[in-house]
Amino acid sequence: MKRDLYEELCQWQRDPNRRPLLVRGARQVGKTYLVEEFGRREFVSLITLNFEKNPEYKDIFNSLEPVDILEKIVLFSGKRVEPGKTLLFLDEVQDCPRAIMAMRYFFEEVPALHVIAAGSLVEFTLESENFRVPVGRIQYIYLFPMSFGEFIEALGEKELRNHIWDHKNLPTLPDSLNVKLNEYIRKYFILGGMPAVVQEYCETGDMLSCQRIQRAIVDTYQDDFGKYSKKLRHRYLDKIYNAVPKMVGRKFVYAHVDNTIKSRELKAALALLEKAGVVTKVKRTSGAGLPLEAGVKDAFFKVLFLDVGLLHSVNGIYLDTVQAKDFTVLFKGAVSEQFVGQELLAYQSPYSRPRLYYWAREAKNSNAELDYLIQKDGEAIPIEVKSGSTGRLRSMHMFMEKYQGRKGIKISQAPFDSENQIVSLPLYALEGFIGKDK
Repeated sequence: MKRDLYEELCQWQRDPNRRPLLVRGARQVGKTYLVEEFGRREFVSLITLNFEKNPEYKDIFNSLEPVDILEKIVLFSGKRVEPGKTLLFLDEVQDCPRAIMAMRYFFEEVPALHVIAAGSLVEFTLESENFRVPVGRIQYIYLFPMSFGEFIEALGEKELRNHIWDHKNLPTLPDSLNVKLNEYIRKYFILGGMPAVVQEYCETGDMLSCQRIQRAIVDTYQDDFGKYSKKLRHRYLDKIYNAVPKMVGRKFVYAHVDNTIKSRELKAALALLEKAGVVTKVKRTSGAGLPLEAGVKDAFFKVLFLDVGLLHSVNGIYLDTVQAKDFTVLFKGAVSEQFVGQELLAYQSPYSRPRLYYWAREAKNSNAELDYLIQKDGEAIPIEVKSGSTGRLRSMHMFMEKYQGRKGIKISQAPFDSENQIVSLPLYALEGFIGKDK
């Protein structure tokens, strides 16, 4: 299945000033598949060192001298390393921190060699006390679950994806295509963007089999807890992991997870899950200026789960989505808010860790909240997910009046409409709006 990040890898390959690449992202979002497909297609040879499957490969990096390392790689793999023709892939690299350190010396002494590393729990290695990050010598790139655009392309709808990417085509989109795309949205809500699930659906069309794979992925994440936490914290991780899918779209309050556990314990557990990429914080910001991070209030935030399909699996809401006429009211609006958040993450620049923000005002008799706030074209643009073709937009108007905003985005199942200051954007049309800056 084609991933958008593939083109970024091709550009990296051609760049004479490239640095070794470290692909970051949660487990099972497709890092290994993407890099190995890239290596097989674009290089004469691919050498993969998977430190989880083959712990003996760690011995290769006892020395950090590139000449010694490459000599050992030849002996271990039986393959010749040819800079410019070989892709060296260091997989599950969190199990061998010295391999990450060695990437610095590849950059300095063997710049012609293409080196990519990846690992599902690499964040913990990078932030550990005894690890020295080779700052300025490696390039990070981030991979997320498949976006809606990648999803429909995997289903054979590449032309349709390209068509709706250009917003000039949306005003004249036939009703039949609007209906078709909303049904694809329904399907994506249920299946999500985990590559193993999408591949199973493309090959068999069996929804029950897809749901079994989703459940296995959910369980796998819980099985991983022991890899990045002390046993003392294991139950706190379980608490947070099971609470987050039920709290999507709401202000996160530790007491709502379990009021018998001290918030500092739950806070540490949430931070671990965030590092692992299983959850994403949506930070509350004042929206008073750019960058949005400058106005963040750390005590207030919402959370997203990794994937909308996994959200369905944990919460058991498949039937609700199958029967729904208006997707934006599913699970009290949480499903569509999860979807929009995933799209906003997927279409940001892959070369820096993407961030999400929302805006809220909590006054005595006048509370207001915007689902998301994004930085685009030099201004803060408010986004609200609304049900139906109409719906009140009091919070958006309040924000735009206060900060003299020129544009707001309302997202719903309704067709595209841009006749006023607030653009009505269908759920399926986010890529074209966000992706213009890519």
